[in-house]
Amino acid sequence: MAIVCPGQGSQTPGFLAPWLEVPGLRDLLGALSEAASTDLITHGTTSDEDTIKDTAVAQPLIVGAGIAATMALFGQGEDAGRLGGAGAISGHSVGEITAAAAAGVLSAQDAMTFVALRGRGMAQASAATPTGMSAVLGGDPVEVLAAIAAAGLTPANNNGAGQIVAAGTLDQIQVLVDAPPAKARVIPLKVAGAFHTEHMAPAVADLAAAATSLATHRANVPVVSNRDGAVVDDGAEVLSRLVSQVSNPVRWDLCMERLAELGVTGLIELPPSGTLVGLAKRGLKGVQTLAVKTPDDLEAARTMIEEHA
Repeated sequence: MAIVCPGQGSQTPGFLAPWLEVPGLRDLLGALSEAASTDLITHGTTSDEDTIKDTAVAQPLIVGAGIAATMALFGQGEDAGRLGGAGAISGHSVGEITAAAAAGVLSAQDAMTFVALRGRGMAQASAATPTGMSAVLGGDPVEVLAAIAAAGLTPANNNGAGQIVAAGTLDQIQVLVDAPPAKARVIPLKVAGAFHTEHMAPAVADLAAAATSLATHRANVPVVSNRDGAVVDDGAEVLSRLVSQVSNPVRWDLCMERLAELGVTGLIELPPSGTLVGLAKRGLKGVQTLAVKTPDDLEAARTMIEEHA
């Protein structure tokens, strides 16, 4: 059984509203809002698409939602964070912070403090130069990577299943749009900058400094890392990878390969869900998947855990 946590761009207006009806989650989200100095409840219920697209808002909102859903699914008692029955957990980009909190590496409060700093730092780095990201769908992977390099872009997310995300300046992205790889489509993404590239380097130093004051614990569930698909359970190593990840590519293709090697037969995506389940359906053939979108999906998730644990 694998639990996966989505990254930026997965959020939609109002997605958090039904979760406020779950006993205890409104109070929890209020506490997480204080830790992040961001009103998660407002942004998750009434803020419009442009507001929640802001990196400084989107990142804590996504992580806070994932932490709340974890508590709803696995409980808030002494077993919380142990993800009973799960054999692995992984997160895509900022979702790795959700995964670290769910696995007990970071406290929920520290995770929110960390992601708020990450969001602000990446927003500031994005404002320095007009940059962005575009997904390249289809095409021969070798030809796609060659076209990305020829445009001066970075393959910031290699998501497997025929999807590679290119990142760089807007002028560089236009070059790729004007000359796409054969049999491939180039689709702009709703993000504010060239994440996971050298353009995000200014955000790394502040995160590294903040990380020195955070307490870490050994992961209760093996964490599959974006860097290389490695299985990591040492808390300090997980945190170190969270820091360096900001300016380095996400290798979700390797994460899915590792999950397959671990023998995963069921995969549950925490909210705001859908993206990673979509990739799993193409990249992890035969694995049962479930996107937990609302509390109505919790019972199906518990049944899946019982069947695949």
